Amino acid sequence: MQKAYRNEALNVSNVFRWHSRFRDGRELVEDEERGGRPKSTRTEVNTAAVADLVKNDRRIASRMIAESSNIPKTLLVRLLKEDLEKRKLCARFVPHSLTPGQREYRVTSGQDIIVMADADKIFFIKIITGDETWCFAYDPETK
Repeated sequence: MQKAYRNEALNVSNVFRWHSRFRDGRELVEDEERGGRPKSTRTEVNTAAVADLVKNDRRIASRMIAESSNIPKTLLVRLLKEDLEKRKLCARFVPHSLTPGQREYRVTSGQDIIVMADADKIFFIKIITGDETWCFAYDPETK
């Protein structure tokens, strides 16, 4: 058999193992179900459940989602980023793109600022800007 079929033939140990299984009553050639964790839990049902959790509470931690939906945290983060197109920003999961209502609100807000700037010539002088410098207060009473 090895000479005729080379690498495609079963080796002797596998032939003996299959022979003993069929002798013990096995009838099918396919593998039986195996225990353990499934290969992937990225199903439509899990995606919908995670989307519902994030929609109801945007401040929910990914650890809490993983525990409640019984999904590994690494897979959950991939599901949030790739399937639901979310990213974490300021402890909230937010979508990458704005909804049409949010876009309209931003346009009207910008137009309101332009109207205020046109009405008041010193409008931009009144705006306080700054960089992200941290200023710590020194209190000698504390350690």
